[in-house]
Amino acid sequence: MRSRREFLRKISALGAAGAGFTRLGSISANAQTMGGYRALVCVFLFGGNDGGNMVVPLDTARYTQYQRGRGGLALPSTQLGAVTAKAGAESYGIHPQLEPLRQLYLQKRMAMVLNVGTLVRPVTKADIRNGAPVPDNLYSHSDQTQQWQTSNPRGGRTGWGGRSADLIQSYNTGILPPGISVNGNSLLLSGAQTAGLNVSPGSRLGVDSFGSEEGTQARQAAMAQILTFDSGVTMISTASGVMTTALRAAAEVNAALNSAPPLTTVFPQSGLGQQLAQVAQIMAARGSLGMNRQIFFAGMGGFDNHNDLISSQQGLYGALGPAVAAFYNATVELGIADQVTTFTESEFGRTFNVNTGNGSDHAWGSQMMVVGGAVKGGDAYGKLPVLEMEGPDDAGSRGLWIPSTALDQYAATLAQWFGVQPVDLPVVFPNLPNFATPTLGFL
Repeated sequence: MRSRREFLRKISALGAAGAGFTRLGSISANAQTMGGYRALVCVFLFGGNDGGNMVVPLDTARYTQYQRGRGGLALPSTQLGAVTAKAGAESYGIHPQLEPLRQLYLQKRMAMVLNVGTLVRPVTKADIRNGAPVPDNLYSHSDQTQQWQTSNPRGGRTGWGGRSADLIQSYNTGILPPGISVNGNSLLLSGAQTAGLNVSPGSRLGVDSFGSEEGTQARQAAMAQILTFDSGVTMISTASGVMTTALRAAAEVNAALNSAPPLTTVFPQSGLGQQLAQVAQIMAARGSLGMNRQIFFAGMGGFDNHNDLISSQQGLYGALGPAVAAFYNATVELGIADQVTTFTESEFGRTFNVNTGNGSDHAWGSQMMVVGGAVKGGDAYGKLPVLEMEGPDDAGSRGLWIPSTALDQYAATLAQWFGVQPVDLPVVFPNLPNFATPTLGFL
């Protein structure tokens, strides 16, 4: 176990050298492990996922409403993977390309969370007409992506994952931050005291080698020598020391990753598949890295389907389902399936009716999926809207569903399982007290 001084020095060095994170605040020398390892994995569906075809009601009355409202976007009931919920009282169909996730649902390892969206407080159609507060700039990609990652309906500079990490960082004893993104910069992971480390799938931390082995060694030796030069300038000397320590720390992290046994689980070669493969490999090294709490950010784009929704979702869900299922299988292989929870996010749902391009447009509430051994799966949480254009749950005239479940409730359920104490949930989610039921019970 490194001394506390060396531990903090290496963290600061990695952050200052641009490794992608900063670790601030106090670190407990005796980090608590309360319940052992736990990890959250966010899969963000960029573009606004059309949840209307992800989960479809199959009872006669609501499926008839679905067909009438969706028009040319409606899927035949015979193509949907049937499941039941609410102790068998409700029946749903899952998109056929998500069959790997339906199988996890049948194994009670996946749950559906219905009609989730950003909210300031619960609202009805009448409330909105009377001027009740709603999130800023609804239907805007950039604003709603920010709000989903911050859980702040007015925007914000820190993410709910980062704020959660601020509260649980003492659980870890290693040199990595709690948050790691395999999909570029993520506001979700940015806290007041912690920030996310960016890792490209298949890459190493620190300085990559290039050229011949002999040439690489010579270049690295030359760099090491340059960093030892005494320039007489305090700023340059300090920067050289930071870089030297950062390279050493990165080498230690790489050594830990290389020492982890290779996984036998086969991941799809898709972008999301390779991102989740990288996450699994980092998890395999959790012990040597001293990590007891981690939150990961992955994602895939292409969900802004204003045109040809049916064919687009074939490919999108055809990539999403196998990748998430493979990742779950990897957690089983690692013996941590009950300690890892994967969940979806997307900036908004889409209009229920079809547009002129055989697609759908920006809307509000949508369906989410949660996967893991700790998930109380095989069930649906929340409720679908009344599938009626201009009906009681339509904020407009095209099926812009007013969320019946707030992002705050959805994310707070995840954060509490992750280790945030109930009393601290309003610190992470300031609007959570506006909702009578702060958590949803799927974990």
